[in-house]
Amino acid sequence: MDKDLTKIKRDLKKLLQSQPLAVLATQNQGQPYASLIAFASSDDLKSLYFATTRSTRKYANLSGDSRVAVLVDNRSNKASDFRWAMAATATGKAKEVGPVERERVLDLYLAKHPHLKDFVHSPTCALCEIRVQTFFVVTRFQSVMEVHVRR
Repeated sequence: MDKDLTKIKRDLKKLLQSQPLAVLATQNQGQPYASLIAFASSDDLKSLYFATTRSTRKYANLSGDSRVAVLVDNRSNKASDFRWAMAATATGKAKEVGPVERERVLDLYLAKHPHLKDFVHSPTCALCEIRVQTFFVVTRFQSVMEVHVRR
């Protein structure tokens, strides 16, 4: 594996582990919609997980079109971000986690977000998986690298 790709994957894993929130982009009839989500990631970079109530617009949008994008970044809203901030956009498809894998995913999700325990155990809550196809990783505000996830 290429040395740069190995480093960017390591940095990407650190970014995903360190950030509790991300922006999820869905769409409905061609109209984009962005939502703030609390997320967790798998160690192999193949999946991102989030929870939402089934009555939300994001859930309705996902039911109509499973294609999504998720933005995760570590900006501090200071001038230094132009040099040091990292952002990753994950593209892929989202679906509700099935009953067989729900407990495993819940353990992973609650390890990062223990304060959401009551929320995720609510009968109206859907635990969703985004099966990542590609990460677009931006560093130094203009250096872009693609990381394709193999399944």
